[in-house]
Amino acid sequence: MLKQRLIVVVFLFLFQMAFSQQKSYRIHTVAFYNFENLFDTINDPETHDDEWTPDGKQHWTAEKYHQKLQNLARVLNEIGKPENSNSPTLIACSEIENRSVLEDLIQQSNLAIQDYGIIHFDSPDKRGIDVALLYQKKFFLPTSYANIPLYIYKKANQELTSDSEETDDDLSENNYQNRIFTRDQLLVTGFLDGEEIHIVVNHWPSRSGGEKKSSPYREAAGLLNRKIIDSLQNINPNAKVITLGDLNDGPFNNSIKKALGAKAQKSEVPEFGIYNPFEEMAKKGLGTIAFRDAWDIFDQIMLSQSLVKNDFSTYQYWKAGIFNKSYLIQNSGRYKGYPKRHSATEVGFSDHFPVYIYLIKQAK
Repeated sequence: MLKQRLIVVVFLFLFQMAFSQQKSYRIHTVAFYNFENLFDTINDPETHDDEWTPDGKQHWTAEKYHQKLQNLARVLNEIGKPENSNSPTLIACSEIENRSVLEDLIQQSNLAIQDYGIIHFDSPDKRGIDVALLYQKKFFLPTSYANIPLYIYKKANQELTSDSEETDDDLSENNYQNRIFTRDQLLVTGFLDGEEIHIVVNHWPSRSGGEKKSSPYREAAGLLNRKIIDSLQNINPNAKVITLGDLNDGPFNNSIKKALGAKAQKSEVPEFGIYNPFEEMAKKGLGTIAFRDAWDIFDQIMLSQSLVKNDFSTYQYWKAGIFNKSYLIQNSGRYKGYPKRHSATEVGFSDHFPVYIYLIKQAK
């Protein structure tokens, strides 16, 4: 009889412990997506966008443009589900021509209900492609934003030649100053449910001319990124910073491992350091972009050490992913298995898969 009572007491104690450990959390999805040539159909005389016009090489008509918008909106609406039933609170994007295409995008039927705001600057990129941030106004309140230019210069007697690696992005130079024009880095500061957070949106210089020759340009981008993060942490040592984008380098390249100093394991991240959850994915052979059947993760989201602690009384990193649903994958032809991009016969999505992370905190 005594033994039976002890079993009941132990059972009740374990049940109460388990019940007390059930907690609820608030969750937000943060995403990045390279839209790959989201151009309108209007010829801008100030940029090299002639290819993406009705009379251009792509025969880019209003019908194709609106199909592209619908395709992108479908993806953005679904990123992060089912873990989070809401579409991403913050969406960083690249390869957009201007603010107008983003205004058209957020008015698509499955995004309009979320009431996204836009933060965008025109960059000096000669093709006219920029980076931007979309945010759900009910959750995120921007307080400041700035486009921070990347100054890189061609060395004396250096030529920007093309190689066998495909790229939609040319490194354009100023013949008088030898400056190579590329995208600015976009810094946005604001409050996510009342917590200050900093977002740095990137589209680093391409591999035009070859990976090795162009690597110094991306290393310079990594150093600028590190400088931005350092400046935020000098003001507030506990600054929560997310840096994300198409880096045109994988997690193991110098621009990320050395210039930015990113670490693959949370336990390895020092104070003021950077955590890169996509390095472990790369080790497993996952990818966001493919070339000659080799995959790499050019699209990454990295976080300051202040976002990878185990105290969920404030927003912290939970987990990351690559959004590679089957409808985003080419299912036939030469590029079978690759991301489904635009072709002569079909308006696709992008040559990149989007990436995302979750931020969570314990609900009160």
